Amino acid sequence: MPILNRAAEMQEEVAGWRRHIHSNPEILYDCHETAAFVAERLKEFGVDEVVTGIGQTGVVGLIRGNLGEGPTIGMRADMDALPLTEITGKSYASTTEGKMHACGHDGHTAMLLGAAKYLAETRNFKGAVAVIFQPAEEGGAGGLAMVKDGMMERFDIARVFGMHNMPGLPVGQFALRPGPLMAATAEFTIKVKGKGGHAAMPHGTIDPIVVGSQMVLAIQTIASRSVDPIESVVVSITKFHGGDAYNVIPEEIEFAGTIRTLKREVADKAIERMRAICQGIALAGGAVADVDIDVNYPVTFNDPEETVFATSIAKGVAGDPNVNDKINPVMGGEDFSYMLEARPGAFIFIGNGDTANLHNPAYDFNDEVIPHGVSYWVRLAETALAA
Repeated sequence: MPILNRAAEMQEEVAGWRRHIHSNPEILYDCHETAAFVAERLKEFGVDEVVTGIGQTGVVGLIRGNLGEGPTIGMRADMDALPLTEITGKSYASTTEGKMHACGHDGHTAMLLGAAKYLAETRNFKGAVAVIFQPAEEGGAGGLAMVKDGMMERFDIARVFGMHNMPGLPVGQFALRPGPLMAATAEFTIKVKGKGGHAAMPHGTIDPIVVGSQMVLAIQTIASRSVDPIESVVVSITKFHGGDAYNVIPEEIEFAGTIRTLKREVADKAIERMRAICQGIALAGGAVADVDIDVNYPVTFNDPEETVFATSIAKGVAGDPNVNDKINPVMGGEDFSYMLEARPGAFIFIGNGDTANLHNPAYDFNDEVIPHGVSYWVRLAETALAA
């Protein structure tokens, strides 16, 4: 089962949809124009049901097969962009300052639309396929919102599958693994309140920058000294703000970052240590620390049986040598995890080739990927729902 001829023929059309979406990026749940574009295409394809407004701006299209009664499988793509300013210089670059598709969600959406068009034309399966277009993957938990909105029950979805592009993985290749594929995430914000004063008289102050800096360094020991070296944990400080003048020690500073783990108990340990470290250093320095930790996406956990199934589909499209079914886990987070908690399924990476990395202002989805992604989705649906 190599790349479908029809998928190759559709590449230019699907790329056109992708570039339209790329030019008009929307953030988080504000995916109204993208959702309307998706819904319009689905109706043009003759999809049996097109439902909007699920999880605020999510869209689900239901395609019924011609081979009789059967279960429904879900196939999901994300629609939202990122708050970045694009520097690609492409003719179809973002037309909105400060917003761009820097993670390939434009490509994910376009490929699933291509599969929906094919499946609506052929309907060579039993049961039904629910094509799921989700907002707010980038930190907004849109996957959870759609699940809480009753999507699985409303469309009687029995199994669910997702896909994400991976820069550095050659075009035409796929990668996945059973069990934990992507990390659970937590975000933290730490405020340190001291006593401000003149920079020339530091002895009369409690310097929150010094105290906060000690916290930043000590937090690095969570991975090196508090967690079993065999386990996976990442603690990264990504923001540090404080002060406005060269000659003033500020009253307060704030820093923030993220914790990534592959196990809930490891996350709990990291959070416990972060609170203890920050409160202890604040006490020693005479300052006060406010530690706010927001537990976010759970681990993206591939069902072992569904992973075997997804691997077989990928190998049918790409050939055995081009599918890595034992990839190391990735410490990025993904809210498809909520759908995998609700239903068995699997998440797979598809090669984007030698491109800029995700979340980079120079990134662009590789349109050469389109026939591979469309073929994967079509083969997965037709095989899962074979008569």
